[in-house]
Amino acid sequence: MKHFFPNRKKAPPFANPQDPAEVLLYLCFIIIKTMIHFKSIADVLDFAMKSEQESVDFYYRMTAMTNNAEMKRVFTQLAHEEMGHKSRLQQMLEKQEPIMKPERVADLRISDYLPDVLPGPRLTYSEALIVAMKKENAAARLYTDLAARAADDSIRLVFEGLIREEQAHKLRFETEYDEYVLKEN
Repeated sequence: MKHFFPNRKKAPPFANPQDPAEVLLYLCFIIIKTMIHFKSIADVLDFAMKSEQESVDFYYRMTAMTNNAEMKRVFTQLAHEEMGHKSRLQQMLEKQEPIMKPERVADLRISDYLPDVLPGPRLTYSEALIVAMKKENAAARLYTDLAARAADDSIRLVFEGLIREEQAHKLRFETEYDEYVLKEN
């Protein structure tokens, strides 16, 4: 089996070795486990803003990669939404507002049963939704791991709020997939 860890006989735990998002999540987990210690809510928000910026950059790369005008519009819209999320986090940091309440978010679990899709120039709308769902799910899992390692309850609560935000983003894409793809099929 070909995977992103050629010097290992088997893939690392919980990573699908053929999925770049899973590999990235695994590498982030290793980095976080060994290096990052959040000492304040500002540290957490700064980390989350950098993560949102990475998503903005990802969606703009997808925009540049595709030749389909409709997909360019979709990816540009997703990038703008991620910029909005980053802006909201920045406002929380500047105003020292508490993070959003960690309310429960529904999980349709649609993305759990869909095959992984590698980003590329010929993505369909349904494939773009799958990429977005899986990306939001990976972010929620990352924040879940960070919340479990938080040394302080206030920092843990911030991560729990971020988890719910990512789950809400994923729910939006799952709802769109359900309405656009599943109902049409």
